[in-house]
Amino acid sequence: MGLLTPLFSPCYNRIVMTPPQPEKDRRQQFINLTIAGITGQVGCLTLIIVLLAVFGGIWLDARLGTRPWFTLGLLVLSIPVSLAAMFFVVKKAVSKIKPIPPKATKPTLKEANLGDDT
Repeated sequence: MGLLTPLFSPCYNRIVMTPPQPEKDRRQQFINLTIAGITGQVGCLTLIIVLLAVFGGIWLDARLGTRPWFTLGLLVLSIPVSLAAMFFVVKKAVSKIKPIPPKATKPTLKEANLGDDT
């Protein structure tokens, strides 16, 4: 029973749980929020482009009397436009993310005695 108690203890326990690392947690949270923001922007942008294509096509078809052709044409044309817009948004967002510089390591002495061994 004594060995299993730390595993099932509801309280914070040093043996089972390690304390969170604030630098890694903040960095991971920043990356997660950035990905969520990019996903939201891309989704909304794609929706706007497709809706503009559909309603613009319906409006042009009603004006010119060409029932499905402008709607279908603009809808097909909206696919590469939305892909290009996605690429632009993601490229711009990724360029704002700065990489973490590598941590400087402490220099170590290879030998304590730098004199001759003679």
